[in-house]
Amino acid sequence: MFDQHAKLMKVFNDCQQIVGRKKLQKMIFIAKKFHIPFNEKFDFHFYGPYSEELTLQVEELCNLGFVHETKEKKGGYFQYLYELTGAGEEFLKQHEVNLPEISSAMGDLNKQSSRFLELVSTILYFDYLPTEEIVEKVKTVKSKLRFTEEEFEHAFQYIEQLKEKFV
Repeated sequence: MFDQHAKLMKVFNDCQQIVGRKKLQKMIFIAKKFHIPFNEKFDFHFYGPYSEELTLQVEELCNLGFVHETKEKKGGYFQYLYELTGAGEEFLKQHEVNLPEISSAMGDLNKQSSRFLELVSTILYFDYLPTEEIVEKVKTVKSKLRFTEEEFEHAFQYIEQLKEKFV
């Protein structure tokens, strides 16, 4: 049971702090698309790829005291911050985590905006389509976000960079 939870704790530990539930979802989905062994099932939802399993695992880690969730009022919405607790750090010291070295790649993802990760993850969700069709699909399903051509170009370049980082 704790194998998947330990992988998440390692990500929290490597990133020190992750700001936003959406960002966490996108980070794990993107890592999974690059063959990092996360087992959560993702479906397409309003904000792009989403895993109910991941949401439940984070909730369990918080309930167990391994991850601390801080809820901040930010304008008209709440933002969530996640950090590994001392108990989580102790757990990681005593248990081997079956993950390749991804701390640099996850740190890089964590520096990106949620909006950008939403674009990148949505592109990767439709990666079975030709590039032109991906762009049209994303423009359709994310029409309210009005991604620019420059944002698409940046996202595709970033995906190429990630291929180097997730080796």
